[in-house]
Amino acid sequence: MAGLREMTMGPLDPEMQAILDRRNALGLPGFSAGTPDDARRAFAQSQAALPPARGAQNVTVHDASVPGPHGTVPVRHYRPEQGNGGRILYMHGGGWVFGTLDGFDPVCRQLAHESGAEVVSIDYRLAPEHPFPQPLDDCWAVLEALGEGMPLAVMGDSAGGNLAAALALRARYRGGPPIALQVLLYPVLSADFTRDSYTAFGQGDYLISREDMRWFWDQHVPPEMRHMPEAAPLAASDFAGLPEAIIVVGGCDPLHDEGACYAAALRDAGVKVTLRDHPGMAHGFFTLVDLLSAANAEVRELGALIASRLALP
Repeated sequence: MAGLREMTMGPLDPEMQAILDRRNALGLPGFSAGTPDDARRAFAQSQAALPPARGAQNVTVHDASVPGPHGTVPVRHYRPEQGNGGRILYMHGGGWVFGTLDGFDPVCRQLAHESGAEVVSIDYRLAPEHPFPQPLDDCWAVLEALGEGMPLAVMGDSAGGNLAAALALRARYRGGPPIALQVLLYPVLSADFTRDSYTAFGQGDYLISREDMRWFWDQHVPPEMRHMPEAAPLAASDFAGLPEAIIVVGGCDPLHDEGACYAAALRDAGVKVTLRDHPGMAHGFFTLVDLLSAANAEVRELGALIASRLALP
């Protein structure tokens, strides 16, 4: 891993740095500095400071719900003008503690437009009020309800990437529903905070810190459960038979190395993997549609890759 660190370490992309500077100018506390409600307010404030009406506007959007074991799970459907018959279940980030359908609306709009697939954004329950495995159970209920009958990808960013990877594991254990592709965007995969990327980028200058990640894990998963693969997918003893994976990581992200390690573990088990490593990008870059040129470029390129993988026979 040291060689990988040497390859990807480097200064932040100037556009990425400018976005972080603008966020820092809001004077928001670190996520781990207060209560879950404080973290949710900070997220809402940062979202309110962004320009409205971002993402592709030529998609049809409607809200619905799916019954789940802990109650109704709200979802939002994004249908592109020219669909290809595929579907993406999208799980947003936010450390399992915050995140809303509205907050991730721009990236879901753009993803539907670029991929040609219907995107279904899942408003899963949040910790600490609803700790592990309740968020995963919500996502599983949506997968069971909507996963049949068309080529399907599970996709998520950060904590949502954790849920997407866990869905793929659970579907393998339980024999379906079938998943053609897992797309993991700088995913949370392990509660190991000693990796090189944590040392290099975990001090709080790159959106999230090591202390933030410790705090997120404390809200969601008790220490005695962190050995479970559905909580920490890197803890799995066997990765064979999992769906093809596309893993996106940022070169200036504390979570960089666990994403790269997961790609290596899948590849060693015979799973087809594409690792897309972006030097100069910090955590969260993919969702900054219409704010960061690298975000729009990656959504466009990733959308094309997803379309090719979900192509109907």
